[in-house]
Amino acid sequence: MNKVQKAYYEMKKIDELADGDSPVHLFSPLSKLLVTIIYILILTSIDKYALDKTICFLIYPLMMYPMAQISLTGSLHQMRHLLPFLVLIGLFNPLLDRDIALRIGRMAISYGTLSFLTFLVKGVLILLASYLLVATTRINDLCGALRKLHVPSLLVSLFLMTYRYIFVMMQELATMSEAYHLRAPGQKGVHHKAWGSFLGQLLLRSSDQASEIYSAMKLRGYEGEYYIQNDAYGSSFPYLLIWTAIFLLFRFLNVSQWIGRIFV
Repeated sequence: MNKVQKAYYEMKKIDELADGDSPVHLFSPLSKLLVTIIYILILTSIDKYALDKTICFLIYPLMMYPMAQISLTGSLHQMRHLLPFLVLIGLFNPLLDRDIALRIGRMAISYGTLSFLTFLVKGVLILLASYLLVATTRINDLCGALRKLHVPSLLVSLFLMTYRYIFVMMQELATMSEAYHLRAPGQKGVHHKAWGSFLGQLLLRSSDQASEIYSAMKLRGYEGEYYIQNDAYGSSFPYLLIWTAIFLLFRFLNVSQWIGRIFV
């Protein structure tokens, strides 16, 4: 299995995870979306040097991933390609801000290093929260939740179509890549002389598949408007209320210091 096929099956796995039957899957899509939005907003509002407060927000993925029956380490492995970008964005902080923030024994930690670690933890937590939402909520239900928040129908339809067409293109890319390597065994990647024709065929085949999908949607009554389906999940207001209260508690109170004083 080449890298393209691996990427396609990893994306497909995320889509399949949303069809699970864990307690988290049964929560209302709107409640899960709101909890994720509130989590990200509160997390990003924390001071860039408050690493202790940021670490407290680990409680959300540590509790919800086992409840959703999703592997936390496996999710981090699937996001491995995004982690280097987080490191690259904050890499210059230790070089630009060298003032000493604290000392642990003989080791001095600068404000730049502290802000870099805080940014890195924030980025990983945001990725984990977003992945949890997508992995426990069907895309149609997620679009329905967006419409309930009065997001314009055009944007919701564009989001849904883009999500679906990414799978179409990745499937065509995986099929073409497999056919190419069967004709050129032992060759790493696609030869540069075949890049033009390979990309052209990919766009043509993807366009044909997309046209067939759109024709099928038109036959089923699609007229450019995304209609909200009935919410079969029931109300999950306590889930939203409890997590919002916990996030606000961690935001405005330094819980890590309290825990440290108890043990020290």
